[in-house]
Amino acid sequence: MDQLEDLNRRNLSQLIGFNEKLVNIEYTSWLNWFVNFRDPREIWKAQPTYLMSEWTYLMMGLLTFIHSRRVGGRYRFLWLAILFHGTFVECVSYWAPDIDNFWHSQTTMVLLGRRLPLHIMIVYPAFIYNASVAIARLKLSSYVEPFAVGLFVVLIDLPYDITAVKYVHWTWHDTDPNIFDRHYWVPWNSYYFHATFAASFTFWFHCWRRIIIGKSEDKWEAGDYKKEMLCSVLTGVCGMPGGVLQFIPFYHPLHDIGGVHTENCVVILAITFILLTWSSDRHPVKSSRRKLGLRGFNECVLSLILHYSCYLCILIFFKPENEVSIGIHERTGPCNATSSVQTAFGMTLPKRKYLCTSDYDEAYFDFHCLPGGKAPEDNVEWYTICGTPFANHVEYLVTIGGVAWIASIVFFNVFFRSSAEVVYPKPVSGSKKVKAN
Repeated sequence: MDQLEDLNRRNLSQLIGFNEKLVNIEYTSWLNWFVNFRDPREIWKAQPTYLMSEWTYLMMGLLTFIHSRRVGGRYRFLWLAILFHGTFVECVSYWAPDIDNFWHSQTTMVLLGRRLPLHIMIVYPAFIYNASVAIARLKLSSYVEPFAVGLFVVLIDLPYDITAVKYVHWTWHDTDPNIFDRHYWVPWNSYYFHATFAASFTFWFHCWRRIIIGKSEDKWEAGDYKKEMLCSVLTGVCGMPGGVLQFIPFYHPLHDIGGVHTENCVVILAITFILLTWSSDRHPVKSSRRKLGLRGFNECVLSLILHYSCYLCILIFFKPENEVSIGIHERTGPCNATSSVQTAFGMTLPKRKYLCTSDYDEAYFDFHCLPGGKAPEDNVEWYTICGTPFANHVEYLVTIGGVAWIASIVFFNVFFRSSAEVVYPKPVSGSKKVKAN
């Protein structure tokens, strides 16, 4: 009765596509497959927190892009390279069966057969660009910088991963062995992914510069435009395989062969990255220890404030059980149908081929908001799911609030008590960089 009253009160049945079930999506044209638009007012009715998250990242993308253009140098190409990298990673993830294990909810603008929300492409600059700018202020040694960027990316990612999945901004494959071990319903491998892929990206971004353009006194000073664009494209392509290779030493042998919980693999990786960063920071460059005061404030700082504030506001003011996700999800089907996953270590691991709606372990969503609470039938990929209440709301507030508190201390020291920002003039023959702060 309570569910029926809630259904009537919120007029969920009036949502476009509510409780619609599709075996396959039929596209009217190539353009309809490539891009689809959804009324933001409909999203606000169904998933207000997702609309907030989407537009927060679009603003973060704009702010980081403005910063890259204002500061100049290789930061202009860094932003573009990250966009290439993110687009490449997402496309491969959707088209490679062994890693096609997550499904985004529908947003204002969705690309590639309703799989890739536009703002997901911007998540990569929001994470990696901000982390790269922050780490550049510390003036760490070149061999350590990639690992430090990976750490900072995870620090930025934590509120996004933990909060967004709870509010069904996307769903994960229920039985994929590579993402089976969870932390607040987030696969531990998601943190591993963010750290290693960001580290690989950073390594290749500077490596291709040295190979194609050559070494320079200041690695952030831009070279020839065409060569820099080539470096950016190559970095976008090489970031993913370099990240995959980092799963081999700590993850695949321990998890796949030894049966070690992924949490342990992530902790080993994180501590390794932390120790490498600490070892370099123990011998700081003199100019990396300045007290800039408010002069350290820039577009990146503002974007990070928006980021952490967004997820704290979502947790405080919105209830996950009121979120309704209409769109592509894991295809439903028989519980006894299985398929295999080929790992980078050469092993074959089993998983269920479909989501078994009568026996699944994804407690962040159910079907309570549907008429009669009835789950969709087998063999559909487009259907409606409902968010679920917090088991412990205070714990989520403490967790994300704690991450935001730690991040505020870290980024305060990086942006306001480290080296000054360097602004590079527009490319002119013989031009030199100038200090902005």
